[in-house]
Amino acid sequence: MTQATRELHRAAPPATAKAGGPGRDDAAAALKLLRDWAAAATPEEVATLDPLVGRLVPGRELPNYPALARAYPEDFVVDEAYRDMLPDLQNGPSSLIRGAARAIQHVGISNFRLPIRFHTRDGEDIALEASVTGTVSLEAEKKGINMSRIMRSFYRHADKTFSFEVIEAALADYIADLKSFDARIQMRVRFPMLRPSLRSGLSGYQYYDLTLELIEQKGVAKRIVHLDYVYSSTCPCSLELSEHARQFRGQLATPHSQRSVARLSVVAEPGPVLWFEDLVEMARRAVPTETQVMVKREDEQAFAELNAANPIFVEDAARLFAEQLMADPRVGDFRVMASHQESLHSHDAVSLLTEGPTFAAESLDPKLFASLLHAG
Repeated sequence: MTQATRELHRAAPPATAKAGGPGRDDAAAALKLLRDWAAAATPEEVATLDPLVGRLVPGRELPNYPALARAYPEDFVVDEAYRDMLPDLQNGPSSLIRGAARAIQHVGISNFRLPIRFHTRDGEDIALEASVTGTVSLEAEKKGINMSRIMRSFYRHADKTFSFEVIEAALADYIADLKSFDARIQMRVRFPMLRPSLRSGLSGYQYYDLTLELIEQKGVAKRIVHLDYVYSSTCPCSLELSEHARQFRGQLATPHSQRSVARLSVVAEPGPVLWFEDLVEMARRAVPTETQVMVKREDEQAFAELNAANPIFVEDAARLFAEQLMADPRVGDFRVMASHQESLHSHDAVSLLTEGPTFAAESLDPKLFASLLHAG
């Protein structure tokens, strides 16, 4: 024992605390004693006593740490006592908030992936990779959330065949875990459906970008399904001009058509299930010129004929999709967005139609229509 350590031991108060425990004056005296000792002690002596002492001594914060182990501690086991002493800044006091102490409507995690089983309309189950976004609201006086709790809450249900009821159970878990008042889950998948060719008798899988969204606000849950539907749009004006050139001038001309994308977002009403397949078929009835999977020459010719029979402006597309959605009692509020990614112009033709308050908005995301892309 060094001379400095012996002096510290001699000056230390008795181990037994007085009635009621030490007071603030006792703590201040002990702190002064500790600092006086540390000022005269070597870094090794401070580190041997407790490396944390360095944080209490101005100017001695860094050099008094011991030599740190550099090998990964394979055998280290975390117990509850150790876990309780780990810092947790996200759950810190409101005094740690940076910036405006305002409520945050959505905070959480995006694009964590896991395989999920879904029911299909024909009674089968299908396993799909799901990209999950989970968020909760954050009250103004709270510093933050433990985001991993969203994943842990979701994983409790990950081995179930998913439906909106299962998503509601997962949502309820992380509302409770995070002590939040509003929450949202979105699950994006690519849903396969076997589609026949137009004339050759071949078939192939068409993949549909689908998202299930569940929102809970003030204890009220709302179920939403989003579908991206990819189709060909032949410009009616260009079609007529091409035919005019053929008829009056004997000039071969072709109308312009282009790959187009519509996003149908619908609130699923309580009652009978609105299957993924049902929503796809509504879109196909509205605009039958869906892009093709398997194509031989006779199919290509048939597709040209199908486009000529269904020329369509982007305004027509929005109204035709809306007509189908309005006719189905399982659909509540909805939004239709369409983008015809023109082969004539260097810009796109777009439209947006909403029904009900769910999707009504005065301002739009500046890149909203840019998200209507078929990535392949």
